[in-house]
Amino acid sequence: LGAGEDVVLGSVIAGRGDEVLEDLVGFFVNTLVLRVDMSGRPGFRELLGRVRAVDLEAYAHQDVPFEYLVEALNPARTLAHHPLFQVMLALQNTAHSGFDLPGAEGRVERVGAGTSRMDLLVSVGERHADDGTPAGLDITVEYSTDIFTERTIESVIQRWRRLLETALTDPDQPVTDIDLLETDERTALLRQGNPATAHPSPGTTTLPALLTAQAVHTPHAPAVEWGDECLTYEEADVRANRLARYLIGRGAGPEAVVAVSVPRSLDMVIAVLAVLKSGATYLPIDMAYPPSRIGFMLRDSRPLAVVTTTSRALGDLGCEDVPTVVLDDPDTADTIAALSGSDVTDADRVHPLHPLHPAYLIYTSGSTGTPKGVAVPHAGIASLALTQADRFDVGEGSRVLQLASPGFDVSMMELVMAVATGATLIVPPARTLVGEDLAVVLRDQRISHAVMSPTVLGSIPDGAFPDLRTLIIGIEACPGELVQRWSVGRRMVNAYGPTETTVYVTATGQLSGPDVPPIGGPIAGMRVYVVDGGLGLVPVGVVGELYVAGVGLARGYVGRVGLTAERFVAD
Repeated sequence: LGAGEDVVLGSVIAGRGDEVLEDLVGFFVNTLVLRVDMSGRPGFRELLGRVRAVDLEAYAHQDVPFEYLVEALNPARTLAHHPLFQVMLALQNTAHSGFDLPGAEGRVERVGAGTSRMDLLVSVGERHADDGTPAGLDITVEYSTDIFTERTIESVIQRWRRLLETALTDPDQPVTDIDLLETDERTALLRQGNPATAHPSPGTTTLPALLTAQAVHTPHAPAVEWGDECLTYEEADVRANRLARYLIGRGAGPEAVVAVSVPRSLDMVIAVLAVLKSGATYLPIDMAYPPSRIGFMLRDSRPLAVVTTTSRALGDLGCEDVPTVVLDDPDTADTIAALSGSDVTDADRVHPLHPLHPAYLIYTSGSTGTPKGVAVPHAGIASLALTQADRFDVGEGSRVLQLASPGFDVSMMELVMAVATGATLIVPPARTLVGEDLAVVLRDQRISHAVMSPTVLGSIPDGAFPDLRTLIIGIEACPGELVQRWSVGRRMVNAYGPTETTVYVTATGQLSGPDVPPIGGPIAGMRVYVVDGGLGLVPVGVVGELYVAGVGLARGYVGRVGLTAERFVAD
């Protein structure tokens, strides 16, 4: 149950291997440490052979006092937890349990100490008939109530019995393939943990379509604010359409990559929307990143062009051959302004835009190696928008803070939260916002919806934020103290998702209290499973790996076919 391939158990031996001890009265039991290699998917018959070899080797050294082993590995000798094992399996296989003394009658009395000696102790005793032949097994389980409940222990024993019964039916079946789940458990994990949720068809919806629909629905509502400047949905749509047509004229379209390196401003938002409307894949470039990372991203993604507001060359990044679209260039600005602001359709694009085409390309941090470019299609954005409108109470009149760095996929979450629901996207000054500076923006800009990490949230001093009615946390584990402090009087939600998905895949309901929040359940159109090393569902309470499926899954790693095949497996 989640122990992996290196399984270590404790066991006991009578300690009477020496003939001198055979007839002595006394307690000579010694503890053995049995370490079994479960790698290579052995069948039950093969596993028994491995266990037998380990046991025989342990019996050959059974006289080594267990205390010596513990002291060698744990000189501090804490009595609370020793370093060798915390699960013991003991076999009581004496032929009889009584004893005779002249003039005295002896019988067995079971004594319960009320405390467990370790996390889990399973004692198996042989039951014998009157003639001494084996008649069955009695199993006693002793466990720490700080860790287990009685229901959990009953479940563990039932699964153990199920494993043994299945193994005896087919001894050569790999042990890791034995299904420990009952039918009703499997149904619950597959269906109850992933409820069917209505969501827009991924075959018909793209982010440009959502934006166009909103511009038609609320043309005069404020779409984007930056300082004293504001664009309505109609104005933002027209400007994005003109720039999109210019990019299309430069060859932008589905499967082509267009990078955007524009400081926080109205132009930044328009550039992103224009790339998406052209059908091209949006690649965010945060110029605060180290030049080496920016250069790698540009060389790896090979963008058609970089949209920027300066004429600074990319030569120092080793990408001088990448064309630029300089929005501040007078000739470029005049050319764009002369283009039609009408809606861009497939008739205008180089190729028709399909929801499975990538919407954006985001690079992983590279903390575990070379950064990987993750191509995320339009298909999951409709589900993302639906979830945000439903769970975050966002819509017309809401004011969404654009806080995240453009190089982080949360910035896409903020954009979708606003433009797909009719809310206003508030673009703050082009500087890092934390602490008191962030508190001032939240108050002065009357922010109603914000997404931030617990670290950033914890930097904000106490104060009144009457307009902030929804707070979404994520990126890292959130201390319960922050939940207790910030959930009062507002909706607070924890969201989770890896870069390889459309921002996030699970979300909680309303958080409250001092407990560390969970990651919640799957959002619309998504499914999540906890599986073992063989991709089999694990029972509730068993540690495994979280696998994600559904419409919000990324398309894969750009230029890394092998890695994509390894990570994006068949469902």
